Amino acid sequence: MAGHERHHHHFSLCFCDLMRLLWSLVMPCVYLSLALALLLLLALLGLRMWLQGRRTSRRAQEGGPAVAFFHPYCNAGGGGERVLWCSLRALMNRYPNVSFVVYTGDKGVTGEQILEGARQRFNITLPRPVTFIFLRHRGLVEAGSYPHFTLLGQSLGSMFLGWEALTAFVPDLYVDSMGYAFTLPIFRYLGGCKVASYVHYPTVSTDMLSVVRERNPRFNNADFISRNPVLSALKVVYYCCFALLYGLAGSCSDVVMVNSTWTLGHILALWRAPSRTSIVYPPCDVRAFLDIPLEGEDEDELEEGWEELGRELGSEEEGRGGVDRKCHSIVSVGQFRPEKDHPLQIRAFRKLLDRKGDGPGGREALRLVLIGGCRNREDEDRVLMLRGLCQELGVSDRVDFRLNVPFEELKRELVNATIGLHTMWNEHFGIGVVECMAAGTIVLAHKSGGPKLDIVVPHEGRQTGFLADSEDSYAAAMETILALSPSAKLEIKRAARESVGRFSDQEFEACFLAATECLLN
Repeated sequence: MAGHERHHHHFSLCFCDLMRLLWSLVMPCVYLSLALALLLLLALLGLRMWLQGRRTSRRAQEGGPAVAFFHPYCNAGGGGERVLWCSLRALMNRYPNVSFVVYTGDKGVTGEQILEGARQRFNITLPRPVTFIFLRHRGLVEAGSYPHFTLLGQSLGSMFLGWEALTAFVPDLYVDSMGYAFTLPIFRYLGGCKVASYVHYPTVSTDMLSVVRERNPRFNNADFISRNPVLSALKVVYYCCFALLYGLAGSCSDVVMVNSTWTLGHILALWRAPSRTSIVYPPCDVRAFLDIPLEGEDEDELEEGWEELGRELGSEEEGRGGVDRKCHSIVSVGQFRPEKDHPLQIRAFRKLLDRKGDGPGGREALRLVLIGGCRNREDEDRVLMLRGLCQELGVSDRVDFRLNVPFEELKRELVNATIGLHTMWNEHFGIGVVECMAAGTIVLAHKSGGPKLDIVVPHEGRQTGFLADSEDSYAAAMETILALSPSAKLEIKRAARESVGRFSDQEFEACFLAATECLLN
């Protein structure tokens, strides 16, 4: 019994000694952590005071507030860039005493060349000058810089790029117009700025999680991951953790604007700021198309309209009779990015040619025209890959590529097209779809996202277009459209054109100004 007590007493002494040892080791670490945290806090406060001092000095010199847009690819030709230029035009007209800045990562161009590009591509001219801040490290947000953990790498890279932008110019209001949510806390908490964001597409979404969980191979889910259950499970965990961080960053925004019902649902689920979030449909240049007569309308008006269009576009053809309607063009409008799924368009077009054969109205009467912008070398390489696919499928003689075309050429192609083709899965909105509808082109869009929920929807009970989601369904839908009677085509075109008024530049500018008024007043 005594031996048992001595053993118990010895064990108690050892346990106490162990606890004292751990305590002696832990407490210095705790004190060191608190000291480092305090130093970090003081450093952040010092940075904030320094940046605010720079803004105060700048306002004293310029005499007014400044609004800055973060748009590293402002010289590109996509729908996001149209949002940028229309936003600037609306704010300039509304607030004459405010100066405007655009952070861009474009190289080899001047500010004047960027503005001229906006005029040619979008028919937009700003009423006042804008200052461009050229960032040197745009490569930090390039997907090609991060072969693995691309979302995380680009997001961290955007924070460094945002810091470069903030130290170059400290605005009063910061607007992220490209979806780099991780820049928002930097400008809000370090720069002391009011912040707003226009979200075209959530960086991560529940749909992306579903793709990984169901192990479906897509452009953002490699085959070797989709085939491996362990890697798929790890990627789900990665996406969930990233979604949490993305939600925290996005919730810093004072005003959140989203471009569609589909985007709204995902942003509300991730950012959880319903009182600060609203739908602002992106601006679509529908006014330029609305005065053009639809094919099949009164012949006299049609003749006059085509003559006027020919003069406007500088066409050598006079009037309606100069346009070759024996050849049906199927036009796709969209940047050459992987998510646009141009290979699906080419494969579906090949199946359509197989269905139509070589007879009248067959192969020689059909042409696929792919119109889009190339932002960088990756996009240019993707175009080369698509050209190779056309040769592989034997359709290279029936497919045309039009890169970075000016607005007038885009307008001419859409007006002459029979079908407007769109194949992006869960497209956040689909400006190209709206432009096709306004131009009198019958739309065939992907059965998901913005086209399904907001655009290709019945208007006053009338059909406005077609939806598909596979090579076979696209080929079948194109064959159906080509076989429609002229009166049936005209009815769809009229309904589609009437429905696009809610996506005009004027509607966008009114909604954008209403959303940002609380920040600028």
